Amino acid sequence: MSPAALPGIPFEGRERFIEAIDAAVRSGDEHAVTAQLRSTLCALIRDSDVHLPACVHAPIEDHYARREIYRSPIYGYSVVAMTWGPGQGTPVHDHCGLWCVEGVWHGELEITQYEMLEAHGERCRFRAAGGMQAGTGSAGSLIPPHEYHSIANASSDRIAVSVHIYQAPIEHCCKFEPVGDDWYRRIDARLPVDDAA
Repeated sequence: MSPAALPGIPFEGRERFIEAIDAAVRSGDEHAVTAQLRSTLCALIRDSDVHLPACVHAPIEDHYARREIYRSPIYGYSVVAMTWGPGQGTPVHDHCGLWCVEGVWHGELEITQYEMLEAHGERCRFRAAGGMQAGTGSAGSLIPPHEYHSIANASSDRIAVSVHIYQAPIEHCCKFEPVGDDWYRRIDARLPVDDAA
């Protein structure tokens, strides 16, 4: 398939980027796929011939930006570039049962994983199960049911850019609003995408 026939927006090294992700997605079950994608994404971040579209370096003032830059017509996965302005972040959230591999393309992000201890209707109790500072070139993965996490750009003056490869397009998720004593209220949330041009 020629680069012109590939869906999504153009960027330098796009065909190479997609071929590498396709090869990883073909590698087996979800554990093999996400392990291969972590390595692939780290290599792509370091690849001087791959440059994300310029738009992903432009933050949006009132929310972190979600820009879908590719959706595979063959394998069904979705690639979303996220732009994090200074101090922007997410609440605790899930990925609606989809695996995901996330890599830091530029800057640094704080990622905190959570373990759900119990759930009663819309109320859930979580405990932080580890955190990390993820710098440029690093990648991690989330496989349900271990998918609860939050992400934040702790910098007060620099943006961060991350690339997220989802098993399928993710258009909604559950966010969890703290109500005290490690308890959270589950909220179904839409995940709109911002313009990627």
